[in-house]
Formats: sequence, structure tokens, C-alpha cells
Amino acid sequence: MRSGNEPVTARSPLRLRFWLSLWGLVWAAAGTAVFSLAARPGWAAACGVVALLAAVDLAVVVHHIHQGPHYQPGRDIPPYEPPRSR
Repeated sequence: MRSGNEPVTARSPLRLRFWLSLWGLVWAAAGTAVFSLAARPGWAAACGVVALLAAVDLAVVVHHIHQGPHYQPGRDIPPYEPPRSR
């Protein structure tokens, strides 16, 4: 259903973002461990920063998913009009 205001009522694919963040967190944590054992502190720090960013994104996504169907509606919920600011 196209209403012409999709950028305003766009929905984030939170489940996809969840799995991509989890995937990035696992790989960045593994990279941090491997580069630390290989005595490469610069690369270990870079992977650590990426792991931290992935963890923060994962926490935000989980928070939005737990907020309910307003932020992650199912296929049976039609697009909603955004709240009007006063």
C-alpha cells in the first residue's frame, strides 16, 4: 500500500539490524581476542571499538524491539500516520 508519505512513516527493519549487530559483535570480539594474542595492539583496539559500537547498537535495537508494535509492527498492522506536533 503506497500512501505517498513513506519517508515519514518508514519503519526500521529491527530484526535484521539485531542479527547484523550480533554478527558484527561476535566477529569484532573475536578479532579483538585474536589480535591481542598476536601482539597487534592497534588492530586489537580498532576491533574493540567496533565491538563496542556493535554492542551499543544491539542494546538500542533490543530496547526498540521491547517497546512494542509501534516501533516494530508486524505485517498485519497497516502504516500509521505520525503524531502531529503542536
